[in-house]
Amino acid sequence: MGSMQQRLQRFLHSPGPIGDLLGQLEARTGVQRLYLATGSVAFLGLYLMFGYGASLICNIIGFVYPAYVSIKAIESSSKEDDTLWLTYWVVYGVFSVAEFFSDLFLYWFPFYYVGKCLFLVWCMAPVPWNGSHVIYHSFIRPCFLKHHQTVDYMMGDIGAKALDAASAVTREGARATLTLAELVEKAK
Repeated sequence: MGSMQQRLQRFLHSPGPIGDLLGQLEARTGVQRLYLATGSVAFLGLYLMFGYGASLICNIIGFVYPAYVSIKAIESSSKEDDTLWLTYWVVYGVFSVAEFFSDLFLYWFPFYYVGKCLFLVWCMAPVPWNGSHVIYHSFIRPCFLKHHQTVDYMMGDIGAKALDAASAVTREGARATLTLAELVEKAK
């Protein structure tokens, strides 16, 4: 347990947005960083359980930080961080689609948004066993490898049909415009 507390103390005192903010708050209030961080997490947890707008807060947690570090990953020269955050966004997308269909039932559970936040934080956690890595390699990748050729074929077929439909609509629109122009010319 002491090791966990030491890692938490190192994290809270490390330079970066969270450490810097906690340092400023600690200097202004005289309250230790550990207590500020613990109180903030407790408040957030209670708010997610009982507060209005818990869905918005949860979505901000699952979107804002990952979007920020994704932009940083794009701008870096390393491919490893790109893969890490692309994996997160694939899992986030699959989760969002699944949540759309199950949200009608799930949001009635009292601690749904706390669980969703914990899930999203696990998916972005900087550990080798983070949720994105586990879910992608255990479920999404095997499903993709099994069905991607069928999906590619269907998408190509849909694309060809959409192009044919767009061409037909364009031809019909051009004919209608010419016919209308001829009628206007005859009416003069």
